[in-house]
Amino acid sequence: MTTTRARLAELGITLPKAAAPVASYVPVVVHGGMAYVSGQLPFVDGVVVKGRLGDDVSVADGQAAARACGLMIVAQLEAAGLLEQVERIVKLGAFINCTADFTDQPEVANGASDLMEQVFGGAGQHARAAVGVPALPRGAAVEVDAVIALKA
Repeated sequence: MTTTRARLAELGITLPKAAAPVASYVPVVVHGGMAYVSGQLPFVDGVVVKGRLGDDVSVADGQAAARACGLMIVAQLEAAGLLEQVERIVKLGAFINCTADFTDQPEVANGASDLMEQVFGGAGQHARAAVGVPALPRGAAVEVDAVIALKA
């Protein structure tokens, strides 16, 4: 059985450093066999990807930002010592900073969803919400949170 760390290496993925909270919350809470990962922003080379879909961010760039959020979710699991305990990604919540007429939120959220399946295989398939919002913290283009079942 391949470990998640080995799978990341096979995929050529180096995790970013887990981001510190920007307000009064913790990055991961474990309760009842589940890990709840707070909303993660899209950091690329230590800088938040900013902008608004339907305005100054393309769908492809939005997908890349969502993928960066997914990488940060995995990094938070690693920092919490939970990476090898993931049984299943249960649900992702994707929040897309977008104009009122933008309707491709599902395609943008696929950046995070596809990453979870690449990293965790079938256990990475999940339920999801992809929601358009008028603004996100720090001007981020995308934010993604997660609910994850842990091995007993």
